[in-house]
Amino acid sequence: MKRDGRLGVGIVGAGRVGPVIGAALAGAGHAITGITSGSDDDRVAGILPDVPVLDAAEVLRRSELVILAVPHEELPGLVHGLAEAGAWQPGQLVLHTDPAYGIGVLEPAQRSGAIPLAVHPAISFTGTSIDLRQLQVSFAAVTAPAPVLPIAQALAVELGCEPVVVDEDNRAAYAEAIATASEFSRAIIGQSTSLLRGIGVENPGGYLSALVQSTVERALREASDPLLP
Repeated sequence: MKRDGRLGVGIVGAGRVGPVIGAALAGAGHAITGITSGSDDDRVAGILPDVPVLDAAEVLRRSELVILAVPHEELPGLVHGLAEAGAWQPGQLVLHTDPAYGIGVLEPAQRSGAIPLAVHPAISFTGTSIDLRQLQVSFAAVTAPAPVLPIAQALAVELGCEPVVVDEDNRAAYAEAIATASEFSRAIIGQSTSLLRGIGVENPGGYLSALVQSTVERALREASDPLLP
C-alpha cells in the first residue's frame, strides 16, 4: 500500500460492473493501473479515460488491488488459471463482486499469498456513469477473513456504499435474495407493460413508473418497519 493509503487498482472484467467499480475507486483517489478488454472498449474508455487495456496477467503484475468483475460461471476458472500461471502476488488484495460467492472461490489466490475480499454492491448495474450515483445510496455485502474485514468495509465505503457483513455460509442465501428481487421485479414489470401495450397504452413503462416506484418504496418501508400503517 502506498504511504498515503491509495492503491494501484487493476480490473479484470470490462462488462457493466468492472469499469464502474474502477471509476468509483478512482474518484476516491486510487490509481487505476489497467483493465482487461471487453466487448465495448469505447464505452469503457468513456468511463475510465486513459486507462491502459492489458491482459489479465499484466493487470495483476501492476496492481496492489485486483477487482474481479466477471460472469459468475467464469470466476472459479479465472482465479485458478491465474494461480496456475503464478500471477498472484503475496500481499495483493483481490476483490470479487459476485453475490453468490464468498471468499472460498479465491482460495487459489490466497494460497499464493493474496488477500481475499468479496464485496457485492446491491444495485442493478447499467455500465454507465448513472451507476456512480446509485452506488452513493446503496448497500454492499461484504465477506472477508476477520483480520482484513475492515479493509473490505473501507473499500465498500469508498465505492459509496454502506457495508453489511454477510458470513461465508450465508452467501448462497444472500444471492438467492438478490436474484429473487431483481428477476421477479423485471418479470412482473415486463408482464404488466405487455398487457398495457396490448390494450393500446402508449409508453407503458412511463405509465407504470410512478405506480411501481411508489409501491416498491412502500413495500420496502413496511419491510423495514412492519408496524407502519
